[in-house]
Amino acid sequence: MLYSRISNNLRDTSGPVVVFLHGLLGSGEDWQSSLEHLGDWPTITVDLPGHGLSALESCNSFRDCCDQISDALLTQIAPHRPIVLVGYSLGARIAMTGIAHNYFPSLNIQQLIVEGGHFGLQCSEEKQARLQNDRQWAERLSREPIAQVLNDWYQQPVFSSLKHEQRQELVAKRSANLGSSVAHMLVATSLAKQEFLLDLLKESGIAIHYICGEEDSKFGQLAKQSGLSFSQIAQAGHNVHIEQPEAFANVICTQIQTHLTP
Repeated sequence: MLYSRISNNLRDTSGPVVVFLHGLLGSGEDWQSSLEHLGDWPTITVDLPGHGLSALESCNSFRDCCDQISDALLTQIAPHRPIVLVGYSLGARIAMTGIAHNYFPSLNIQQLIVEGGHFGLQCSEEKQARLQNDRQWAERLSREPIAQVLNDWYQQPVFSSLKHEQRQELVAKRSANLGSSVAHMLVATSLAKQEFLLDLLKESGIAIHYICGEEDSKFGQLAKQSGLSFSQIAQAGHNVHIEQPEAFANVICTQIQTHLTP
């Protein structure tokens, strides 16, 4: 069973619950700064397979991961209770896949908020290149000291907005991960194995909002081209909820108030 953290007020109300899915190498604790600005909305943060206190859990596919998330949430909340699902990067791709393919049939998901999530590759050559790249990272994570791998990981272009001190903090924090567990998850949920989800998401009937940082040009372009409603957060790159937690939380609150409150 995946580990999850619930807010103290979860059972004080029957209103919407905000559920958070973190990115690769992260854990539910990554959302803490944002949770402090969410007001009274009840929350659940989930540690994905291979991460945090779910480090010894594993999954073999997107569907498998979605099933495990459903099982964890249904131990905490009633099936009919409205859910706002928030995902960052890998967590966003898992959330989008679950919505697009109805992999959360027992959950009452009313809204999806995507932070820096890729809709999927459409070119077979790009998929092959991505899978090869992910397998190379996975091989390194399985065999080398994790801090050594992470020093290189955070030099990738998607993290270009990070300052040197921020990179060092992330390396130190993420070095607590079990490299082999992260490696397994990286390959199982590779972008190369994900279908292109945008059209299915638009047909899902669920309110979707995209969040990205103004300094994240790649995902800003994806957001603009998607046709979805989106917010760009100033002075933030790929990891908005870490770099600008209050602004990130404000967007979530506004979306809930717009779509889910009378």
